[in-house]
Amino acid sequence: MKKLLFYIFFFYTFIALSQSNPVQVEIDTTNIRIGEQFEYKLSVNETDNVIIPKLKLQGIEMVDSLKLDTIKNKLVQKYILTGFDSGAFYIPQQQVFIKNQAYFTDSLLVNVATVAIDTTKIKKFPIKGIKGEPYQFGDFKHIFFWALAIILLVSSVLYFALKKTKEEKATTREQLLSPYQEAIRNFSLLDEKLLWQNNKIKQYYSELTDIVRNYIERELHIPALENTTDGLIETLKDQKDIESILTDRDTIESLKRLLQQGDLVKFAKSKPMAHQIEADRNIAKNIVDNLKPNVVESDVNTEVEPVIIVEKPIVKKPSVLVRILMILVLLSIILAISYSISSVNNTSLSNITKNPVTNVE
Repeated sequence: MKKLLFYIFFFYTFIALSQSNPVQVEIDTTNIRIGEQFEYKLSVNETDNVIIPKLKLQGIEMVDSLKLDTIKNKLVQKYILTGFDSGAFYIPQQQVFIKNQAYFTDSLLVNVATVAIDTTKIKKFPIKGIKGEPYQFGDFKHIFFWALAIILLVSSVLYFALKKTKEEKATTREQLLSPYQEAIRNFSLLDEKLLWQNNKIKQYYSELTDIVRNYIERELHIPALENTTDGLIETLKDQKDIESILTDRDTIESLKRLLQQGDLVKFAKSKPMAHQIEADRNIAKNIVDNLKPNVVESDVNTEVEPVIIVEKPIVKKPSVLVRILMILVLLSIILAISYSISSVNNTSLSNITKNPVTNVE
């Protein structure tokens, strides 16, 4: 009877001790070779309010941490471990919190053995050279920015050089036309637009009167574009009285009626008939033909403006090709100077690296 009670007491004590620590650990092997992997399993007999901190290792390294599993009301966390140094290493106790209470696992011993290598049976190979790292954007970043800056600089200079050349040609071409030739050309261009035929009468009269006003301003040197109709007519009458211009009263009256008709179309939305529009077109041409400045004969003989205008394009200026070549030469000099400076800096840096300065006390 005493023996039976002893065994019963021992059995219950064993069960109580086994259930006192709800955290267990185990490994699938205790002996590995260098670099060989093994499994470390941590089991917790609880599923609620469990905190498993990061694994703490000494001499052993963790390769991977598997997904946490729940098996029959038990949490199972598996790790893949390995060792790269030979020797005996303990996996220390791990701390696990269950319902804000700390529990510790057992420590486990793992033996890591080296791999015996028979050097007499292994073929020897020469030492390989240092393998260069793959190129990255940072290696060519300075070249990229230099190229971008050069492209922007060349494009800007070429743009302004070509633009200036085109403007000079356009200005020269415009200057070669006399006021009368310009007016005749503008009349032809206006006829080609077919404005009043397409019911754009207001635009037609606006351009027609502007042609006449521009001719008067250039040929007679009278501010006609910004002047009113009445003010322009009074000025022309005064110039006619002092014989500064060669014209007659009928031409001035025709100009007055043409400008008044243009004002009515532009501001009063008047719509003249087709025969009247064609008549106004002929009147504008007759006005340009009959409005001339009264030029003194001495002034005509000494007039050299056409010669100056014709000779102006002959002034020697560098062509576009020459400008481009000058820009390229200038850029080449800048790049050569920059490369020389960078080479000197690199040489100085390499000399400092090869011959470091040491302080001797």
